[in-house]
Amino acid sequence: MPTEQQSKRPADQEKQDRQRLDAVIGKHVLHALGQPGNLHRVQVRRLWDEHYRVNVLVGEDAASARVANSYFLVTDGAGAIVAATPGITKQY
Repeated sequence: MPTEQQSKRPADQEKQDRQRLDAVIGKHVLHALGQPGNLHRVQVRRLWDEHYRVNVLVGEDAASARVANSYFLVTDGAGAIVAATPGITKQY
């Protein structure tokens, strides 16, 4: 296998792992918050190590989407929420 393909494979795997973890974190937030009726998407941004910024966007499409809820999270290695600022309460 050429060296270029060998070095690309771990990067691809790392990206897929990150996307899976982001999806898990988003699901945990929606489980705690409830799902808004006009949910556009949940945006998960890694800040450092196990610290994240999560925005819950609502709206009919990308042009009309707005941030309905926003949290700073600390998670464990599996994506479970350890701490949230502000605290996540059931709203929907």
